[in-house]
Amino acid sequence: MQTSIDIPALLQRMAEELKLQVLEQHQEPVLMIGIHTGGVWVAEQLHQRLHLSEPLGKLNITFYRDDFSQIGLHPNVGASELPYEVDHRHVILVDDVLYTGRTIRAALNELFDYGRPASVTLAVLVERNGRELPIQADIAGTRLQLGEREYLQLDGPKPLALSIQQQ
Repeated sequence: MQTSIDIPALLQRMAEELKLQVLEQHQEPVLMIGIHTGGVWVAEQLHQRLHLSEPLGKLNITFYRDDFSQIGLHPNVGASELPYEVDHRHVILVDDVLYTGRTIRAALNELFDYGRPASVTLAVLVERNGRELPIQADIAGTRLQLGEREYLQLDGPKPLALSIQQQ
């Protein structure tokens, strides 16, 4: 069985919440950073919808992962692309799925190597059950409770598609 998720509707809802909760609260331009790879796809869509003036940043967290013994080192390790200073700036950190919290922990470690932001708002397309670390999204397109035999499948980038799969 497969259930499809309406990505454009989720992105629109997220953009509206970001506008109200983040952009309207800060005078200076807000920075948006996507986590490689799925988070970058989501961030690109949000960046366009919000018409942000600063370029989109991209974080590659490969060296900050804590599960190398389980997944092994990926051969296509790339550098992060942050075309601006993050010190004392408000940052929107974007990912596709928040599951255990380990990806976000790694992303925060990488981000703080570039400086100390004034604030970090976490926006995710999907926040699902299964948290291992005390991390939660400030803005989520949707929140899902998945069973043991269910998982999310993200395909993209064009068109970006997300579905719930059953094993």
